[in-house]
Amino acid sequence: MMIQVDSITRAYGDFLAVDQVSFAISPGEIVGLLGHNGAGKTTVMKMMTGFLEPTDGTITIDGLDVIRNRREVQQMIGYLPENCPVYPDMTVIDYLDYAAALRGLDERQRSRLLAETIARTGLQEKAGHPIATLSRGYRQRTGVAQAILGKPKLLILDEPTNGLDPTQIQEMRSLISALASQATIIISTHILQEVQAVCDRVIILKDGRKALDARLDELQRSSRLLVSTDQPAEKVLATLAKLPELAAVEAVQPDPRLPNSYRYALSPAQQDSHRETAAVVAKTVQHHDWHLFSLHFETRTLETVFADISVPKGGK
Repeated sequence: MMIQVDSITRAYGDFLAVDQVSFAISPGEIVGLLGHNGAGKTTVMKMMTGFLEPTDGTITIDGLDVIRNRREVQQMIGYLPENCPVYPDMTVIDYLDYAAALRGLDERQRSRLLAETIARTGLQEKAGHPIATLSRGYRQRTGVAQAILGKPKLLILDEPTNGLDPTQIQEMRSLISALASQATIIISTHILQEVQAVCDRVIILKDGRKALDARLDELQRSSRLLVSTDQPAEKVLATLAKLPELAAVEAVQPDPRLPNSYRYALSPAQQDSHRETAAVVAKTVQHHDWHLFSLHFETRTLETVFADISVPKGGK
């Protein structure tokens, strides 16, 4: 199922909750929609599911415009909204049966689908219990269960692990990974570990704009060398900048674990010659009789990327 989001904006008076956001998602991808609280994640998801109309821009899912073909699109979507709204007076099984009826699922297949969904979300022991008596974690599982009823082609989950204990979080991650063989999945969260654990790709929103869109494996790959020495910038930058093996040299924040040291980030001129470049840098430092405190390739995590992210001009 192909998803195309083109320059969507959502305004509330003069306030832009979402500002000119565009992205495309291919079938079978697990995409994390990441951002601080208030970044615009939930607003984007509500527009994608047809619960909220964009002020400007278009969204097409499987070739159908979400606004013009709202009901057709919603039949293809499983959606877990923020804060997991459920009916507390109903039992789990009655609520799921009601959700199945609203979806128009065939009555002849409904019992099998309910049993399968309850098993997949670990709700067997709670199936006959009123939702009001459930813990927050089991309520969350119930919300996920209604979202995956009928095996939707697109699954949109807003904070799916909210309220779950560590064991339940692992089970939810496994379930999401298994569902990816049958559906495209979008997960909205502000928890970086959840994105790293299950997603192929991350879209980061900041202040209503798209700040980054990248695959996780590419995002966390870095070719920069980090060097710590006892020499200040005026000596090091001038010397290393002359090396043909380096494309760029810049001073960065010193490592607090290495007092009286200076740290530099070096970008190799050739992306496939990391080791050779490191050897040349080490030899240069030795030749100038500088103290070399550390020399290693930079490791980028989603946490460091998220902390460093800035919004590009134009929001696209």
